[in-house]
Amino acid sequence: MTIKLKPLDQQVIVVTGASSGIGLATARTAAARGARVLLVARSGDVLAEEVKAIVADGGAADWKVADVGDWEQMRAAAAHAVQRFGRIDTWVNDAGVTIYAKLADTPGDEHERLFRTNYFGTVHGCQAALPHLAEHGGAIVTVGSIVSDLPSPVQGAYAASKHAIKAYVAALRMEVAADGVPVSVSLIKPSGIDTPIAQHAVNHVGGAAQVPPPSYDPQLVADAILDAATRPVREITVGGAGLAQVLFYQHFKALAEKLMPIAAATFTAPGKTQPVPSNLFVGNADARVHSGENSPRRFSTYTAAARHPVLVWGAIGGLVALTLALRGDTRRSAKKWSGREDSNLRPLPPEGSALPG
Repeated sequence: MTIKLKPLDQQVIVVTGASSGIGLATARTAAARGARVLLVARSGDVLAEEVKAIVADGGAADWKVADVGDWEQMRAAAAHAVQRFGRIDTWVNDAGVTIYAKLADTPGDEHERLFRTNYFGTVHGCQAALPHLAEHGGAIVTVGSIVSDLPSPVQGAYAASKHAIKAYVAALRMEVAADGVPVSVSLIKPSGIDTPIAQHAVNHVGGAAQVPPPSYDPQLVADAILDAATRPVREITVGGAGLAQVLFYQHFKALAEKLMPIAAATFTAPGKTQPVPSNLFVGNADARVHSGENSPRRFSTYTAAARHPVLVWGAIGGLVALTLALRGDTRRSAKKWSGREDSNLRPLPPEGSALPG
């Protein structure tokens, strides 16, 4: 089944977790590129100001207060998008929270709430979006993480939720395809990204939670999300550093399991105080895309290649063709200089004739 997605400037896009970080960057970028956007989060005051700014810049946007952990609120958000803009073309599941704590020290209510937001927020978003998207086609894009593919000491609950999201999204993709529903289902897996997520976290390990370097600019993730809104993509990792971490864990697990708990010490900054309150149980966004603590990488060679595979394979094909052409020229030159085809090597004159000069 071939799924055809609309150009961005012809789409209606719903973005959850749109009050900060990746979600906010995605909503702003989508609106700037001509999409009509519904921003969804728990912080209504932040959403209202963002929509006001988007509209002032000539964009089309609206907002809806909703907790992704509540199924009825997600269904209401989807209905609001349809009522306001006529349909939904892409649904972006971005809302997420995290806890910095050893698993043995993670309170049960916090662990459950994290899964309610991260995992069930994705489930509720997909369930709310699918009936609308199935009518005319579209895309569901979910933000996972590189910890969808590897464990993470000190953020074990967060990593577990991202593992669950990956399994859910993959199974949903298979079922949708088997049923012939024209909906693309994508998973975006960011590396460490310079957002306020650590500053919004619950922290039980002391110091201030942080995203350890190297971190990447949230705009790279927003661009990957919007690529998936216009071109069907199964999965894409944002940031080559994160991919390297995953590959190291997959191929050297015994060594990785010894080193990763040591590396987890970089997840917090001693001497700094964790901001409070966290956003685990209530909305606490402050309309920031970046953390303000790092100098993030603004480009990833790997991600650029993954986002544009046709161009990459075209470049590779061009290099191969050029190599073959150069090899052919070299062989012809060698053949000439062997004396068999060299026009500068004149035949000897007939016997008895005068030699030149």
